[in-house]
Amino acid sequence: MAESLPLHVSLAAVPGSLSSPITGLYELLTAFPVVADFYEDVPFSSPFSVEIVGLARTTITAPSGLPITIQRSIEEIERTDIVIVPTMAVEEGGQNRHPELAAWMRRMHERGALLCSACTGLVVLAETGLLDGKKATTHWSFAPSFRRNFPNVELCLDEVLVTAGAREELVMAGGAASWQDLALYLIGRFVSPAASQAIAKYELLERHTEGQTPYLPFLPRTQHGDSLISGSQRWLEKNFAVASPVAEMTRMAGLSPRAFERRFRHATGYSPIDYVQRVRVEEAKRRLEQSNMAIDRISWDVGYEDAAAFRRLFKRIVRVTPGAYRRKFASPDFL
Repeated sequence: MAESLPLHVSLAAVPGSLSSPITGLYELLTAFPVVADFYEDVPFSSPFSVEIVGLARTTITAPSGLPITIQRSIEEIERTDIVIVPTMAVEEGGQNRHPELAAWMRRMHERGALLCSACTGLVVLAETGLLDGKKATTHWSFAPSFRRNFPNVELCLDEVLVTAGAREELVMAGGAASWQDLALYLIGRFVSPAASQAIAKYELLERHTEGQTPYLPFLPRTQHGDSLISGSQRWLEKNFAVASPVAEMTRMAGLSPRAFERRFRHATGYSPIDYVQRVRVEEAKRRLEQSNMAIDRISWDVGYEDAAAFRRLFKRIVRVTPGAYRRKFASPDFL
């Protein structure tokens, strides 16, 4: 890593790159002169020198139709301090879709560069092979495809920001807008936490300190081929609030409790009780978003007589309290 500022940042753009994360990162990492007028912790000269780079100097078209101008070819860049691959539209097709960019990133890594991804940009970082055996994060909807193509990378979808490597030189941000968290992290790491906080305040940015969990829907496996367990899942969709749903599913399946639990876990990836809890919490989330019903009443309606226990369970699964979840996601009509 360079010993003095400014640090050279390469924003990598390829066909399919989204324009807003690229322009957003570019503008946020070069916003220092403006913000410095209002906060003493922000330097007047920008600590980052930012370029949009790609396979050739050209203009590509983002999926939205907006143009992205590539300012320099990667072949012209012998050294850079930070490489960021922002969000891109990703198609099925396995690994090695960006071999030239991945090879260049490996060279930059060998020369000391920090390699970063935001959202689906993780695919290019994974193609370098540097993430094998390490943790990473990305958008939850991209996870099934990513796991098929890169089984040696451990996805941590609960986290909005993950670092890996001996020098923490691999940095990954999760969902679509998490490029903002990535930018604030880089500012905090290479300038100062105070500067990062000042820019967040100036730009009205909010760090996702609770991670991605509050944003994640519960999407259990249903196409697993076990018709008996599929029947239990369908029954639970309408009967999650009954007093003893696991016992009832076990009885209807005609299996011993141990056999049912083993078969259910194999099919869905969850124990029956964990699955029930997540179904109930998902319904509670929907009611918190779409009604002004009291939390104690929601607790009762989804199957919990003890509202305090429900609140503890909700926070364990969602990482925020029911009240905080409602404030974050409820329709304005219900606030």
